[in-house]
Formats: sequence, structure tokens, C-alpha cells
Amino acid sequence: MTLDIGTFLPTSTPDPAMPILGDIRAAARLAEELGLDSIWSTDHLVPSGPMLDSTVTLATAAAVTERIRIGYGVLLLALRPAAWAAKQVAGLQYVSGDRLVLGVGTGNPVHGDIGWRAAERSYPDRGRLTDEALRVLPDLIGGRPATLPDGGVVTLAPGATVPPILVAGNGTRAMRRTAEFADGWVAMGVTPDQARDSARELATLAEEFGRPGPLVTVVTAPPGELAETAELLHAYADAGVERVILAPRDANWRGGYEFVAKVKAAL
Repeated sequence: MTLDIGTFLPTSTPDPAMPILGDIRAAARLAEELGLDSIWSTDHLVPSGPMLDSTVTLATAAAVTERIRIGYGVLLLALRPAAWAAKQVAGLQYVSGDRLVLGVGTGNPVHGDIGWRAAERSYPDRGRLTDEALRVLPDLIGGRPATLPDGGVVTLAPGATVPPILVAGNGTRAMRRTAEFADGWVAMGVTPDQARDSARELATLAEEFGRPGPLVTVVTAPPGELAETAELLHAYADAGVERVILAPRDANWRGGYEFVAKVKAAL
């Protein structure tokens, strides 16, 4: 199985004490020149560290590249009205030439609820709101009539190709959400064995909804230098993982991209 190798654009970092903000245009071009398969943007309104807007970031990356896939890693869908999110996703699909991957999540508790209060959205209801949005999102993006939760019917134009939808989260509710709505699952830092076991669980859950088993994307940090990291990615590939997104280790994103490219070549 061919393993898709991606990394994050320099828009933020998992470590609030070490924000990574860099030249998005230069980063996107370099990632494509190095032969990486995908580049991703984090998303939040009021996170615990500086973070650029994800849609603006991905539109910028799309404008200066031709081949590489661009992805939300992941979009907090419930922070936005579903129709507005769909409008932005459809626009990104259009300007990128259908290179978008739509990762969706409900938010990391480490950021707290301040962003949700700022957006006047319910933090406790974010799971339910995410499910409601995912039910109508394909029709909204595709330019087909969609019935919103309040009963209103809306059709967005122009429609676009619905991108692959990935759902993040390791909890029971997130796994069922993945099985019901998604083409893929995003897992943070799971081992290859855990990825294999979760893929089997997701396939079983997906059967309940008459859907194929979702493919697996793993977000992880390089465990060491080249040989050790390549060995880990080989294990993910053997476990049936579709994609690995290697998170940056520090603010030197150029060096990080070059390292990821060396790992990809070593595979």
C-alpha cells in the first residue's frame, strides 16, 4: 500500500509555548517541490497559541501550488453555520482544482470554550452540531438542495466536488461519527497496532450504516532521526494506514519539510 506523507503548514503548533508562524506561500511551494503529498492547516477561533485562519491559509497554499493536496487538519465545523462552512469548502475546491481534503473535528479541550463563546456557539453541544452539519454538508457543497436543521431548504451555487471527508477523535462518539459520515478517520499519535485495531472497529461500525470502512490518517511527531521515523512509517503502511501527517518538531519548518521528504524517499 502506498503511504501518503504530509505535514503541517507553519500556522501554529500543538505546543502553545512554541508557536510556529511562517511564510505560507514559501512553505507550500517548498512542500510541493520536495514531493510531499499533502499540506495541512490547523483551525480554531481563539486557541491557546497564535493560529492563522485555516481557510485563508489553504486558499493561499492552493494559489501557489499545482499538485499537492491541501487539507483542513481539522476544521471545527460546529464553530460555523454549516452553509457558510460549505460555501468556503466549495470555493477551496474550485480554486485548488479539487485538491482539498476536509478533516473535521470537535476541538481539543486544551483550548477551552472561549472560542465557542466568542462565536456564540454552544461548546457542550459541539458534538451534536457537528453531526447535524455533516448530514447536510455533502449536499451543500455539491450545490444540491439541502434541508437545514431548522427546516429551511437552501441550495448553494456554484456547487463543487465533495472532497474526501475525514473525522478526527478517538472517543466512542467520534468513532461512530466517522463510521456514519466520513471517508476516513484522523487519529492522533496512535501506534500501528492501535491503528489496525481501530480500522477493524470502524469497518464493523460502518457496516451498520451501509458504508465502507473509513481509511486511516495518523498525525504523529517523528520519533527520532531518519531511520527510526522511516521504520515507524513502514509499520503504519503495513497496518493499512492511508496517510501519515508528520507534525513539526520546532519552528524550523524548512528543515522539517526537508526531513519529511527524506523520510518519504526512504520508504
